[in-house]
Amino acid sequence: MSLSLILACIWALIANLLAMTPSRDYHWRNAYILIGIGIPILGFVTWQNGPGAGLFVMVAAMSVLRWPVVYLGRWIKRSARRTQE
Repeated sequence: MSLSLILACIWALIANLLAMTPSRDYHWRNAYILIGIGIPILGFVTWQNGPGAGLFVMVAAMSVLRWPVVYLGRWIKRSARRTQE
C-alpha cells in the first residue's frame, strides 16, 4: 500500500474517532480541520494512485463529512437561483 493511501486510512480513522467524542459546536471545528488536512491528502492520493483511487477516497471522505457537503450543495443551489432571477 502506498504512503498516500496509508495517510488516507489514518485520516479516516481519526475522523471516526473525532465523531465519537462529544462536541459543543456539533463537530464543525473538527470538520474544518479534517477538510483542511484531507484536501492535500486527496491530491496526494490522486497524484500517486490515479484518478480512480482519488475518486474513491473523495467519496469516502464525503460520506464521513456529509453535512458540510449538504450545506455546500444548498448554498450552490441558492446562489444559482439568485443568478437566474
